[in-house]
Amino acid sequence: MSQKKSRGGAAAGDDADELSRSPLQAVLLADSFTLKFRPITLERPKVLLPLVNVPMIDYTLSWLETSGVEEVFVFCSAHAQQVKEHLEEAGWTGKPAAREMAVTAVESHDAISAGDALRVMYGRGIINGDFVLISGDTISNMSLKDALQEHKDRRKKDPLAVMTMIIKHSKPSILTHQTRLGNDEIVMAIAPETKELLYYEDKADNSHLCVTIDKDILATNPTLQLHNNMEDCYIDICSPEVLSLFTDNFDYQHLRRHFVKGLLVDDIMGYKIYTHEIRSSYAARIDNFRSYDAVSKDIIQRWTYPMVPDVLSFGNCHEMKLHRQGIYKASDVTLSHSAQIGANSVIGNATSIGEQCKISNSVIGEGCSIGKNVLIHGSYIWDNVIIEDGCKVSNSLVCDDVHLKAGAIVEPGCILSFKIKVGKNVVVPAYSKVSLLNKPSNEDSDEELEYADTNSGITDSPPFSISKSNADHPTIICEDDDLGASETGTSGVLGYIWASGDTGIQDEWRQSIAPIPKEKLQELQHAVSFDDDEGSEEDLNNRPSEADRDNDSEISVVEDDDYTKFEKEVEETFQRALDGVHQDNLILEINALRLSYSLQHADCAGAVFYSIMRGALVAAQSTNDNLLKTTADALAKWKDLLRNYTKTVDEEMEILLKFEEMCQDITKEFSPLFSKVLPYLYDKDVVSEDAILRWAEEKENADESDKVFVKQSDAFIKVYSLY
Repeated sequence: MSQKKSRGGAAAGDDADELSRSPLQAVLLADSFTLKFRPITLERPKVLLPLVNVPMIDYTLSWLETSGVEEVFVFCSAHAQQVKEHLEEAGWTGKPAAREMAVTAVESHDAISAGDALRVMYGRGIINGDFVLISGDTISNMSLKDALQEHKDRRKKDPLAVMTMIIKHSKPSILTHQTRLGNDEIVMAIAPETKELLYYEDKADNSHLCVTIDKDILATNPTLQLHNNMEDCYIDICSPEVLSLFTDNFDYQHLRRHFVKGLLVDDIMGYKIYTHEIRSSYAARIDNFRSYDAVSKDIIQRWTYPMVPDVLSFGNCHEMKLHRQGIYKASDVTLSHSAQIGANSVIGNATSIGEQCKISNSVIGEGCSIGKNVLIHGSYIWDNVIIEDGCKVSNSLVCDDVHLKAGAIVEPGCILSFKIKVGKNVVVPAYSKVSLLNKPSNEDSDEELEYADTNSGITDSPPFSISKSNADHPTIICEDDDLGASETGTSGVLGYIWASGDTGIQDEWRQSIAPIPKEKLQELQHAVSFDDDEGSEEDLNNRPSEADRDNDSEISVVEDDDYTKFEKEVEETFQRALDGVHQDNLILEINALRLSYSLQHADCAGAVFYSIMRGALVAAQSTNDNLLKTTADALAKWKDLLRNYTKTVDEEMEILLKFEEMCQDITKEFSPLFSKVLPYLYDKDVVSEDAILRWAEEKENADESDKVFVKQSDAFIKVYSLY
């Protein structure tokens, strides 16, 4: 392989020169070693599951290639043959001259954890220097250059610096203690100057709202940052010692729970882990069905550019074209004139869509046949699926070769695995997981272990069939009842319904494709409010004073700009509302964010207004429509949401001040439209006469530069006798 200068960002010095002579390598784990995507992963490896119609692993390999990685070792365990065949078909292997990056599959059927995989890699002796460790279900567009340079500079000064973890800001919900990816809240302690990781806990006890940190950490680090608002991207830059550490410690199975935590508490060897925070780039791991949904939407909305459908092209994948409102379509799509394709949707090649169909916020795969009067919302329909007339699919995932007979209804949160057939007028209950394969009985209790032998331990429970009944809920009938297996496909569903785990069906919403139900959000919000009321007096009595804190410890916590982050998260939450989240749920989520940041109601007013106006600007840019028109449309659609946060004159004032700020700095495109938008806000009762009058009065003694928009609106104010 030819050597390329500065690929991967080599550092200066003799050691760096030695490293630069070796290609930048990566180890890609093509087995997630988790059970979260079962039953689908009993038949296909997770890294080959389509993400916006492209296998997950192709996103990861594309990013590694653009990041300057020259050699990738793809570790395969479960379904290894499928992975190897895909790598060849997609052109990653088998054609040495086709790509700049060499990809080699490393196969082992004995590995049941990430630790086992890295021990195999160490035994093969193929890693020659620092390497990137990543899972094949990770999507990113970040540049590795800075993180690699930091890692190599640290290694030059301190050989004990063995790993750099990539992290990013992502504040969890105060209601669910989960991020938008459905991952549990992580608590990290980081040294602010060196970025050394001092503490890591991914299983925090949220019931007590506290963490316990070893006093030695506090003694040796007078200043640290304690974060619960960071997402672990599961992208690591590692030294070769990492592999030997796994080999020396067979207790290391899970990368974080065992290895990272193990190094942090090991005061004998003294190995260190550091962090690199990305701010404007994208990185996310698809750990569960909720993150599958979130990352899919991010791809469609182009947060992952250039990892987007109209740019990526692999193997037999067909070219996609981007149309208005974030709609992607392949060239060979048969679309009825009366069919409606809503915003943020993807339609794959050779798919036909019948009359009066409505598809919104969904991904449709290749070779699908969709009949008349079908409603599909917030769902993922993979390849060669047949959906007959009158069906309805909501916030669910439907795998290859599924057949829905006429009138079938798939309720939110369902997973229909490969080749399932749903009978005529059958209702598949919410959060059902249905497969032709029964659930293995020998699953290990530790969630990170997934055995390669997926056919062992099959129980003897019979298939089930669901039939439509007069009751509110479908009736489940076994094959020895009146509805037999011979009638499958016309009267019911033949397959295995997978029982929920220890948490039961009530907690399926936590990591589901479906939005969190309104009732659950209200229940969680009530619990938070109740806890605040119950514990407020006790917390005040037990809370140490400033003097006590100063005497007990010299630790200082560096605070971030909370409002900026709050505003960004409100915008992200608002974007999800554009994907179909109900407005009542949106209000609950925004209120939860406000509580988590300890902000005022007026802060919500400004943040929500900003999100609406940003959405109008993006809509105008993507459709070439008039900005004033898209703004009017957006305000008309979301006026009730704004009114929810403008109950007082002060909150209405916040809208006007935010609009001024946007026109002056953030979104200057609105500047000439201020005087035209202001009457619209007034007519829609978003801002009142009192608010406009006070706003104008406060500008009387201001600098001329601060009176620009009052003067621009002078005619309107005089007409309405407000000034």
